[in-house]
Amino acid sequence: MAAHFSSSKAAVVVVVFYCLLVFMAPPCYGSGFSSSRQKFEVKKHLERLNKPPLKSIKSQDGDIIDCVHISHQPAFDHPFLKNHTIQMRPNYHPEGLFGESKVFNSISNDGSKPITQLWHLGGRCPEGTIPIRRTSREDILRASSVKSFGKKQHRSTPQPRSADPDLINQSGHQHAIAYVEGDKYYGAKATMNVWEPKIQQPNEFSLSQLWILGGSFSQDLNSIEAGWQVSPDLYGDSNTRFFTYWTSDAYQATGCYNLLCSGFIQINNEIAMGASIYPVSGYRGSQYDISILVWKDPKEGNWWMQFGNDYVLGYWPAFLFSNLADSASMIEWGGEVVNSEADGQHTTTQMGSGRFPEEGFGKASYFRNIQIVDGSNNLRAPKDIGTFTEQSNCYDVKVGKNGDWGNYFYYGGPGRNSNCP
Repeated sequence: MAAHFSSSKAAVVVVVFYCLLVFMAPPCYGSGFSSSRQKFEVKKHLERLNKPPLKSIKSQDGDIIDCVHISHQPAFDHPFLKNHTIQMRPNYHPEGLFGESKVFNSISNDGSKPITQLWHLGGRCPEGTIPIRRTSREDILRASSVKSFGKKQHRSTPQPRSADPDLINQSGHQHAIAYVEGDKYYGAKATMNVWEPKIQQPNEFSLSQLWILGGSFSQDLNSIEAGWQVSPDLYGDSNTRFFTYWTSDAYQATGCYNLLCSGFIQINNEIAMGASIYPVSGYRGSQYDISILVWKDPKEGNWWMQFGNDYVLGYWPAFLFSNLADSASMIEWGGEVVNSEADGQHTTTQMGSGRFPEEGFGKASYFRNIQIVDGSNNLRAPKDIGTFTEQSNCYDVKVGKNGDWGNYFYYGGPGRNSNCP
């Protein structure tokens, strides 16, 4: 644009003005002036995200966990939450948890082992605070722009009924999921084992989660998501991390991962969103899993989340959503990867353990005891479970049912292989 001006000063003015118009889009980061502007934008964003801590804990993986006063967390930057009274416990809890009494259930050959987060080895946050993973300058600079930091790409929710090739190729996201639809759902629960899948490209990720969905798969999609993920771009490493996500407009402008925007209100001082899970499952070795429950409080209308059977983490206020204001219309459980086809071939990024479902326990990834919350606030077995995957030769899913695991499924795969070029 500036090449049409003879004056270099005029050119700088035009470039700066253009950069401001596009909210510091990546092409603007290259000019001398805009690099200082970028530093300013990054600095201000870090100040918004990293609240003054009462205590900080250094984790073995390099993370810094800040213990922030509960009333100073990022949620309260939201204009609608300025005078919000924190709800310290849900009014109602779903009835009928699937016979699990321990916070973490781990199935292994050598008995039950509790699963935890790596930063706990360095200390704990005091009562009245919440643990927040500190965001670094490098974290933000890995994003395409300050504005896009902490956000998913569009079209990253599996849409089982319209798996046309154009949609698959355009989104670059691939899934292996089980799902239910056709009813009103007020929450969902699952126990999933945790792995450390290999990621081919830094801009790809691999995750396993549950989705609470409302609305159509267009501009008005509401989604609440929680699970575990490996995302080098977001976190700067290949550790397996606990995460949440929400959006009320199909990932366009609202929502984010973890606490990287205002929205989710955390009340728990023991579990840090975005922090590493430790330990993780091993092939033919011990299996470690986590349980996640998300449900709608019938009285207040807020969507609550619980980790294990004792850690009630907090809630998404009802006003954040439109289509989830009453109930969800679809529940999904399973895995997702980004397939960027960087070398013109399918990615080798693994989903789950990187093994196909047929390999079974100790080798493949699983979800067990999958349940939905019904209109009477009861946890129930889902009916008419469907499955979906774009390319079953790359990633697949197989469902089952038995007395110990209730409704379950194995899922995942290696990505590129002789049948998935």
